[in-house]
Amino acid sequence: MTAGHDHDGHAHGQDHGHDHGHDHGRGRGHDHGHGHGHGLGHSHAHAPASFGRAFAIGCVLNIGFVIAEWTFGALAHSLALIADAVHNFGDVLALLLAWGAAGLARRPPSERFTYGLRGSSILAALMNAGALVLVTGALGWEALRRLPHPGTVDGVIVIWVALAGVVVNGVTAWLFMGGRDDLNIRGVYLHMAADAAVSLAVAIAGAAVMFTGWNWLDPALTLAVSAVILWSSWDLLRQSLRLALQAVPAGIRTGEVRDWLGALPGVTEVHDLHIWAMSTSENALTAHLVIPAGHPGDAFLHDACQRLSQHFAIHHATLQIEVASTGAACALAPQHVV
Repeated sequence: MTAGHDHDGHAHGQDHGHDHGHDHGRGRGHDHGHGHGHGLGHSHAHAPASFGRAFAIGCVLNIGFVIAEWTFGALAHSLALIADAVHNFGDVLALLLAWGAAGLARRPPSERFTYGLRGSSILAALMNAGALVLVTGALGWEALRRLPHPGTVDGVIVIWVALAGVVVNGVTAWLFMGGRDDLNIRGVYLHMAADAAVSLAVAIAGAAVMFTGWNWLDPALTLAVSAVILWSSWDLLRQSLRLALQAVPAGIRTGEVRDWLGALPGVTEVHDLHIWAMSTSENALTAHLVIPAGHPGDAFLHDACQRLSQHFAIHHATLQIEVASTGAACALAPQHVV
């Protein structure tokens, strides 16, 4: 018997009148069924949000500000303003990348891409994290190089332009605040929040230069803020890289999921358990459950999938039922076999 759930969360099944014996390469057949479900009401509830309006507003605001900041940075001879303009331009590209990925992630499955293009959001998060680290590192290097010979800085222009940057980047970050559970959107949020912090630091540096005449404060504060941004963006880079390598998503413990599945009625063994991210907001699971008493029916599978979604944020679960007394009959039972 094969049982599962349709997109409305209702159980459905097909009885083919015979058992399905599957040979996994060792010449031993065993009866099993497959359960597949998203959990009641969860088939599309976790689809990546579009944030289309937020992306459009963010792009327009930041493109305009990049042009203004670069122009006034050159007039004021401020490395901090020019560096921040370069950083903001990188964030415009990051916004466009994340926007495109969010759109691709909502495309339906096809014959070639059976999960759709949800994984593009993971690639976008990884690229954004890498870009944030590289661009910020370059800014830090330029500030370090400029530190011995800072040049004359027009503090008044720096202050006003930088304060405008705080507003532009702060508003843009606020637009994406509601999507921080999505790693792709979180990457955009961190980009914008980091830019707001850099702009604030630049404004402070401009005020300090104006009142003290210490022009070296401009590159020095840029260097300090770059170090802070690198530190804060490391977690985004690490998480996105792990998701790209199909690691278990953060917040899900494989042992706890295994124990929970093993405690289901009639289950004597759990093996071939895999948990990974389909996108930056959707997680998937496959597992073999050994139930010697026989196939537990569609209601069992429906309930298990729904509870996996509720308790572990696993929205797409596929459970294979094996009725042998032990999983040894399955070639995928050993831990080292994938």
